[in-house]
Amino acid sequence: MKFGKSLALGTALLLATLSTQTMAADFTLKLGSVLSPTDPLQIAAEGFKKSVEEKSGGRIEVQLFPSSQLGDTQDMMDQAAAGANVGTFVEASRVSVFVPEFNVLVAPYAFSDVSELAEFVESDTFASWNEKLKEKSGLTLLSFNWYQGARHMLTKKPITKPADLNGVRVRTIGQPLWVETINAMGAVATPLPWAEVYPSLQTGVIDGAEAQPSAIWGAKLYEVIKNVTLTKHIFLMSGMLVSDAWLKSLPADLQAIVTEESKRWGASALKSNVDGAEKIFNDIRATGVEVTAIDIAPFRDAVKPVWDKLELTDLVAEVQKTLGN
Repeated sequence: MKFGKSLALGTALLLATLSTQTMAADFTLKLGSVLSPTDPLQIAAEGFKKSVEEKSGGRIEVQLFPSSQLGDTQDMMDQAAAGANVGTFVEASRVSVFVPEFNVLVAPYAFSDVSELAEFVESDTFASWNEKLKEKSGLTLLSFNWYQGARHMLTKKPITKPADLNGVRVRTIGQPLWVETINAMGAVATPLPWAEVYPSLQTGVIDGAEAQPSAIWGAKLYEVIKNVTLTKHIFLMSGMLVSDAWLKSLPADLQAIVTEESKRWGASALKSNVDGAEKIFNDIRATGVEVTAIDIAPFRDAVKPVWDKLELTDLVAEVQKTLGN
């Protein structure tokens, strides 16, 4: 008799467990990126997924799609803007088409280090820009502290000054600020999707690129370049972008969980990229690629006209005022 009761109880518990495991979530977020699975941002995204699912009690499922599985960044942005349950990581110029002020976050040499940038994106000024973004695009930034690293120049020949980039076709992001910046640095800016960078370097479609340490390593670009020049022209901070309509479809407690965990795991990615940069450079050197520190003053001087051309000079001053500088 006791055995029968124990068996019945065990069966009931097993069925309850299976039911919980197979129960569909109330909400799903498809979080895509162009990054490799080993990139620090993608690793932090795995932490975000686990935390959101646990803290929501399984009411939210986060599905991860690295390596451009959902398309290029712009493709994922378009899906989110249409109201789909799709999220991705974007740098500031991607959303500057809706709110031009965002461009200052990627203005070349506008910040002395990443700590200044991390402080500014927590300001009321930044929050007001995000409100404008919601109104104009239907998109919202859950957080903007997913730091990817400083951008450096990657080439097949040594580079020490802007003149060395004359005629060199350098892949960059297809937004005006990036194109103007790379042209001002002396190169020929060549916008391409990130997934096309390696084969384009390999076949000679482009002569170089510019990227942060984790992306250089994750995309194995050390196999198709010979030099990394530490220009540090932009501190690449990204945000987690989702559909504002999707976010508002969640109950208030789930909105809070998604937002809080996005900020928490963004901070984790920031720390990983800051702490891990030197090891990546050492690993790149070990492959035979030259990693060279240079005097960045000539490049800083060369890009100053970009601030005026894109009407960023006053915004840079506003940022510095917000920071108390």
